[in-house]
Amino acid sequence: MRPADAVTPGGADWLLASGERGNPATRLDRRRPDGAAWSRGNHVRPLVHGATYFAELLAEIRALRAGDLLLFTDWRGDPDERLDGPGTEIGTVLGRAAERGVVVKGLLWRSHLDSLQFSEAENRHLGEEIEEAGGECLLDMRVRPGGSHHQKMVVLRHPGRPALDVAYVGGIDLCHNRNDDAAHRGDRQSVPLAPAYGPHPPWHDIQLAVRGPAVGDVEAVFRERWEDPAPLSRSPLTRLRALAHREDTSADRLPQQTADPAPCGTHTVQVLRTYPNRLLSGYPFAPDGERSIARAYDKALRRARALIYLEDQYLWSPRVAAFFARALRRHPGLRLIGVIPTVPEQDGRLTGPMNLIGRIDALAELRRAGGGRVALYGLENHAGTPVYVHGKVCVIDDVWASVGSDNINLRSWTHDSELGCAVYDETPDPRPPRDPAGLGDGARAFARGLRLELMREHLDAPAPSGAPDAAGDAGPDASDALCDPVAAFEAFAAAAAALDAWHAGGRRGPRPPGRLRRYVPPDLGAAQRLLAAPLNRLLVDPDGRPMGMRRRNTF
Repeated sequence: MRPADAVTPGGADWLLASGERGNPATRLDRRRPDGAAWSRGNHVRPLVHGATYFAELLAEIRALRAGDLLLFTDWRGDPDERLDGPGTEIGTVLGRAAERGVVVKGLLWRSHLDSLQFSEAENRHLGEEIEEAGGECLLDMRVRPGGSHHQKMVVLRHPGRPALDVAYVGGIDLCHNRNDDAAHRGDRQSVPLAPAYGPHPPWHDIQLAVRGPAVGDVEAVFRERWEDPAPLSRSPLTRLRALAHREDTSADRLPQQTADPAPCGTHTVQVLRTYPNRLLSGYPFAPDGERSIARAYDKALRRARALIYLEDQYLWSPRVAAFFARALRRHPGLRLIGVIPTVPEQDGRLTGPMNLIGRIDALAELRRAGGGRVALYGLENHAGTPVYVHGKVCVIDDVWASVGSDNINLRSWTHDSELGCAVYDETPDPRPPRDPAGLGDGARAFARGLRLELMREHLDAPAPSGAPDAAGDAGPDASDALCDPVAAFEAFAAAAAALDAWHAGGRRGPRPPGRLRRYVPPDLGAAQRLLAAPLNRLLVDPDGRPMGMRRRNTF
């Protein structure tokens, strides 16, 4: 066992080596002379809430000059979504950048038909605004049947000024509902969810701002997709619609990729992805798909000993939950906290059960493995309205942190395109316990800071004076009771119990602090299960792996 203040070089025990990615066709692991599958010397900041991200993104885009490069991918883009007030609509902001001579290139998921409650028209309209201004935005349907491009990234490069380069990666789309802040009153530009969320659904989300060499890795992910020579869709009907709308269906050449930005921090970053095993013809950069997100979780979970902290939109696949359950069974001191939506986004008579059945079965798997060491919570704002949890975050033992577009389900781990970053901080966190897992890894400043920032918000607990944040800016001797995994687990349980009791008692007296409500999965009858199970497997949580992997439940 290493001493608690020892530094594993680059977090090699936690991150995937190049041979462990499972995809030798990608350029990601061949970009560095030393063959490393990650980059060192980055500076990563978590941008919690869409309002925080949008305000920063607006300022960075407005500062771009002619010849600078703006690359983005998204699941949905609403051209009228305001980043920070009137005049900052995303279509307008991107269009003005293109008019200034910024090279603007985008890949939006083409989407299924709007009649199926997807975003075909919105994505097309955003693309049209960008193209009219001189940029280029393609509608990409190179996915499995029923799949999507779910990656959410923006890359800003500044030739000759690389210190300004930044990449944004996470769960926040450039669309309606996302522009919410810590008060969680919801985005005024809203799309309806389940009725419980009201007319302006409160929204909890997170994006990473990445500076340093990892910007080049994120750009390489975009370039692999952009340079794919396959048609944007294989569907004759889709091609006819594209022709009717005079869409751009051919990607122009990109400027040559410039050298990666110089090291500027202490964060080691590994870019992780999902690409499906695409039927008939695979991606040239992932012929058999890529499941490095799933593989990264598998490796990190094998080292989990003290606390797994999750925030996830879904958490509803028992075959994925099995990896967390394995860790819980092997290590009786391990605890798991999950923060999830109280109500699925679609809660109809048919859509509700087919969304819920996977979560009910996944939670049952976790509780069989961990019993009272597993705790699941929903969130509400101070008005008592449920908060829709859209973030995709995992922190393990305050060492390994992952933020991305990927959820804890089979769709994200195998079927749709996804993008995330695992972050290992070379800087240890000095507060006790200094090595919560007892493996000698030592708590790391970024992972612990991220977990505490999120937990404090949910508890309505201010940060102690001088406490480090997730970027490691700190008073080195600051203490925080939430650093202890057991104390953090108990603090969530106590806060949720107090708020649940206040509601059960008719909301009399002052409202207890915090936003946590204990999550109690609903019961589904036998008939509901019989109908919901196949719909869940086919539509909600499909499996994109080759058949051999499915049988072995490997990735």
